[in-house]
Amino acid sequence: MYLTMFFSSVGFSIVIMSIWPYLQQVDKTADASFLGWIIASYSIGQMIASPFFGTWSNYRPRGEPLVVSTSISVAANCLYTYVHLPVSHNKYYMLIARALVGFGAGNVAVVRSYVAGSTSLTERTGAMANTSACQAVGFILGPVFQTLFTLIGEKGVTWKIINLQVNMYTAPVLFGALLGIINIVLIFAVFREHQVDDMGRLFRSVNFEAEGNGEAGEDSQGSIDLVAVVSANILFFVILFIFAVFETIATPLTMDMYSWTRKQAVFINGLILGAVGIESVFAFLGVKILSKKTGERAILYGGLVIILIGFFILLPWGNQLPNIQWEDIKNNSVTRTVFSGSFASFWTMQIQLPSNNSTEAPGCPIVQSWCLYTPVIYLGQYIAAVILIGLGYPVCNVMSYTLYSKILGPRPQGVYMGWLTACGSGARILGPVFVSQLYTHFGPRWAFSLICGIVVLALLLLEMVYKRLVAFSVQYGQLQEQSS
Repeated sequence: MYLTMFFSSVGFSIVIMSIWPYLQQVDKTADASFLGWIIASYSIGQMIASPFFGTWSNYRPRGEPLVVSTSISVAANCLYTYVHLPVSHNKYYMLIARALVGFGAGNVAVVRSYVAGSTSLTERTGAMANTSACQAVGFILGPVFQTLFTLIGEKGVTWKIINLQVNMYTAPVLFGALLGIINIVLIFAVFREHQVDDMGRLFRSVNFEAEGNGEAGEDSQGSIDLVAVVSANILFFVILFIFAVFETIATPLTMDMYSWTRKQAVFINGLILGAVGIESVFAFLGVKILSKKTGERAILYGGLVIILIGFFILLPWGNQLPNIQWEDIKNNSVTRTVFSGSFASFWTMQIQLPSNNSTEAPGCPIVQSWCLYTPVIYLGQYIAAVILIGLGYPVCNVMSYTLYSKILGPRPQGVYMGWLTACGSGARILGPVFVSQLYTHFGPRWAFSLICGIVVLALLLLEMVYKRLVAFSVQYGQLQEQSS
């Protein structure tokens, strides 16, 4: 189940860095706004599928929805490799392919339900933390695999018999399909149904009846704090929203700011996120040790502060303007407004635009008007922000998941984990759409400023409910609360 969660996350993030340049290659009519919808379509599919597969797993052996959902993801990845074939509307075929991959990823609700039902009360927190860690590592390491495939190049090789192009854009999804096939084999060969009560005693039934009886039995021990549950869901939404924004914007941002080509942006960002993946491993190890001394709430608070600092650093601060992309400009001059002085006095100048007939023109597109007046984000700023966000995200992800599991207590957590899955999917839907629209029309200053505001609101919410985010057993006096 840990591998299933990891493979699902890799399937989402392995193409994040290459969707934009691939979209530009297969459909010239697509813009950055449509990129947001393509990335969000994965989470839309997952949000729709999660309740369906979760209900299926309540009444039937969990292996059935796991195999079916993974098979859908494999087929959808194969469809993605052929989106270049149609003569028109290629961007919509890509949208459908990513939505179907997300539909298959709805099996994370089955995984979370299984982990909750197959562990005793003492085992559950550790198991939930491990599940969250596998998901977070998958999100971060996916771009590393993408980086390796950039060595194939944009042309790659073509298998003419089946019209299959294997290049830096299609190889990652073929690799994702291979992981899905391996996952199916493991489900048949290794997976076993398993359900225990809070004391670790086996249930005779692994389906809905056992879960329902378990919940009824727990009601007599007290009810969960719904305010804490809702707050934990909101915080989880914010955390995944922020990281979805960051993954979505990385490639367009670096292409605009540093005049990187499509191949350079995919390769270099993959290397950077690979380093973040290594950083996250150390973060997970450190969190396990630190949580014993400070508690999960304090670490969650600190992680959000680190993310806030990262996005604050990412704001444009300098005076240098980005290079302008000259492609598709019919008029050979454009007026640029230059602001100077403390009272923002300005003057205008005419810029002569050189003609460029190359197939790929680097720089900040002139159609994005903010390119004419927004300062460049220096590479040092970008790398520093990546390091901080890459540290804060895995810490917050694991701590929010662990806190949520403890708040729910010993009762079966399938329904509540479904809520959390829906919140995470919603965040990954809204995040890419939000940032692609805002970034295209207003630039990085507005986009990252609003992200900073969202993180500040999350910190205020955490401060308000801080004392309520305690374990179920602590709330009802069964255990002494750990200092945090």
